[in-house]
Amino acid sequence: MFKKILMPIDLQETHLAAKAVKIAIDEARKHAAEVYVMTVMPGFGMPLVASFFPEKAAKKALKEIGVELKRYVAANFPNDIQTHLIITEGSPAERILEQAKKLQSDLIIIPSHTQSLAQVFLGSCAAKVVEHAHSSVMVIKG
Repeated sequence: MFKKILMPIDLQETHLAAKAVKIAIDEARKHAAEVYVMTVMPGFGMPLVASFFPEKAAKKALKEIGVELKRYVAANFPNDIQTHLIITEGSPAERILEQAKKLQSDLIIIPSHTQSLAQVFLGSCAAKVVEHAHSSVMVIKG
């Protein structure tokens, strides 16, 4: 049923992803699916933010995030699960939705946390993904 699972994680809050990783592994095994683990680096591409940093800083940050994501996947996903790493930059919800569409993912497994009242009114990343995704979305509370 699911062949491509997209699992976005925030490398700053990997503790929120623990349950989601277990579920992604389980679903991948059940359906012989591939898991696309992605993270989004916010900000550097925005003109206001970019003006404060040299281009080399953004490239270095992306490289370091790539190393960290590779380390995270190696430590948390067993070898029998085919994983692909994706690193993007910008608004997390927008990039997740773009990637899901590009991959034609069947399922998005997204970690979430308990929302404060302000987040409910402003909208969280997970809520935006659920609202706009063209595939199934499983939100896992951390």
